[in-house]
Order: sequence, then structure tokens, then C-alpha cells
Amino acid sequence: MFLLLSNFQKFAGRVIAALSILWLAACQPVSLSDSGPSINTKAAVPVALLVPGRSANPSDNLNAKNLENAARLAIADLQGVKIDLRVYNTAGNPTQAAAVAVQAVNEGAKIIVGPLYAKSANAVGNAVANRNVNVLAFSNNAQIAGGNVFILGPTFENTANRLVSYSKRQGRGKIAIVHARTQAGEIGRAAISNAISRAGATPAGVASYEFSQDGIINAVPQITQTIKSGGAQAVFFTASTDAALPLLTQMLPENGINNNTIKFIGLTRWDIPPATLALPGVQGAWFARPHPGMTAKFRARYSAAFGGNPLPIAGLSYDGIAAIGALVKAGKSNALTAAALTQGAGFVGASGIFRLRNDGTNQRGLAIAQIQNNQAVIVDAAPSSFGGAGF
Repeated sequence: MFLLLSNFQKFAGRVIAALSILWLAACQPVSLSDSGPSINTKAAVPVALLVPGRSANPSDNLNAKNLENAARLAIADLQGVKIDLRVYNTAGNPTQAAAVAVQAVNEGAKIIVGPLYAKSANAVGNAVANRNVNVLAFSNNAQIAGGNVFILGPTFENTANRLVSYSKRQGRGKIAIVHARTQAGEIGRAAISNAISRAGATPAGVASYEFSQDGIINAVPQITQTIKSGGAQAVFFTASTDAALPLLTQMLPENGINNNTIKFIGLTRWDIPPATLALPGVQGAWFARPHPGMTAKFRARYSAAFGGNPLPIAGLSYDGIAAIGALVKAGKSNALTAAALTQGAGFVGASGIFRLRNDGTNQRGLAIAQIQNNQAVIVDAAPSSFGGAGF
């Protein structure tokens, strides 16, 4: 246990930093009934790509390169569609993001793909809302979605819906929730709770913990009692793999929560890093992941084109361009309006099918993986269309 505990503070700091990218409170963009310009689909369509380049943070510049590479890969895949890609650097700064967004529209951009961070995406949405231009942001923060801003990042809501629905179909409809007392943890808890209600499953209690090593240790008795008293058939965790999750899945079985009889479910990817798959406490657990075959194909093509594996964020840039290309190929002048972007059939992207919703969020086709013998095994395939069990 002590090796695991000694690493918690280091891991927790990394997780908090990562989550700060995703869960930033922001003002709601201006709501438009059907925003978007009229375009000439026979000519090259000017598309602005906003990336966090020219930043003092090396990771921003690496993200920027991956996002641009993936966008160019998507353009190369388009047949009969011409995209005039124009790249603008935001330096990861909301003020600069808003400024270059206005510059991009002044220079003729008909749609904006990016930026990466929630505050920047919100700033961009507000900056160009009165210019009749839509924004396909890389954020997964549903709080900044709406109006002229659509988010491409995978959301907790989408993941929770998929997993709760699957759990109920497997006869495990009594679901307890365990979450951190953080902003991300609360958003995750709400997503799971809403998914339980939407699927007609049964709430089996909610338990929380302070996001610290001592906080988790002190909370385990109460978490255990909540799970037992609620008669839970499954426990849905908001915890990520490199912080609270290893500790929770170690201590709960030690306190009488048998993960062989009560199914553990993860809101985040439990196969990243791969070492997590070897933890005794996660064996048998379920989590959701993108279409494995599509994801592997994208990684292989990116690697062949650019000489290295893409970061996970890169696929979102590919998706944004793929959606634009599919709409422009249809040959309609309203291809980049909100009505077109939210077409029910959706699009095929780097990791499977996805579609944009009227509220600015998205749905993605996800597979269900189960951890078996230290490996993630697909037990329910990602859907190939919008309809049926996956949704």
C-alpha cells in the first residue's frame, strides 16, 4: 500500500492540472437560432484552425503541432472537397484566442475549428457570435457549449449514458456513485446521476471523498457503508487512473466490497496508463473507450504521415475537418450552419461515429471494455450508427 500512497500527491497534482484545462467556468456564448454563413461549395472553403502554438508552455506547442497535423491528414482524406486551412496561434491565451478569431473572420474564415482550452473557446465564441460564424472547439467542457460554440471533446454525459445503459442491460441496474469533492468530481457525479435516471436504473447511494490521500483513507468506511446499505450491484467511480482510483480499488475490497460480485465502473479510461490494468482491484471492471479499430487506423496513418504517434487530442482536429468536409461535399450553401452541423446522421471521425447536438455538446459511439487478466477486452462493440443499444 505504501508505495501506492506515496505517489498520490505527485499524481494528484498532475490530475488537477489536467482537469483545469477541461472544467473552467465561463460565460455562455450568445445563442443564435441557426448561426452560420452561406458558402460556395464549389470553391475552396476558408477554415480557421486555432491551436495553442507560440506558447511558453512546451506542451501547448506539442498539442498545436498534433492538432495541425491531424487537420491536414483529414484534408488529405477529403475527396472532391477543397479546404483552405488557415492556422492561427493562440498561445493558450483566451485574449489572444479571441483576437485571432476576429482576425480569421476578417480574413474570410467561414468556420473556426478550435481552440483547445475552455476559457479560450468561450472567448472565441463570444468574439465572433455577431459575425455569424460557428466554432468547433476541442474542449469537453459542456458549460461553454451552446449558441455558436460546439464542443468536440468527449463528455462525461455521453460516457455515463453508455455505461449506465449497458450496466442495466447486464442486470446491474442498482448503481452507487463514488466521486471526489472537486469540480470535475461533482460534474461527473451529476452526469452519472442523470444517466441513471435517463436509463430507468436505480440509485443505490452516493458517497464522496476529499481529493487527497488522507481524504480517501478517511472516507473509505463511509463509502463502504453506502455501497452495502444501498444494495448496489455496481459502483460507478469518477476517479481517474493516476490519482484516487488505485487507492480506492485497493482499499474497498480490503473493506468488504468484493469486486467479483459488485461491478466497478469507470467514468474515465482505465487503460491509460496500461499499468492500471494490472491492479487487482480493477479486474472485471467496465469502462468506455472509442472504437478500437478506427482509433488504431488513425494512429497508424498519422504515424506514417508524420513519423510519430498522435496525442489523444489530435483526433478531435481530424473530426472537425471531417465533419466540415462531409457537409461541404453535399453541395449546399448552408453547409456550415448550426442546422447542418447538428444533422442526426452525424459523421465518421478518427475514433468512430460522432454527432453534434443542438445544445452544443456531442455524442460519440463508444465501446464497452472489461478488464480481464490484466487486459482490456471489448465486451460490447462501439455502434456504427446512431440508434440501437449504444445510444
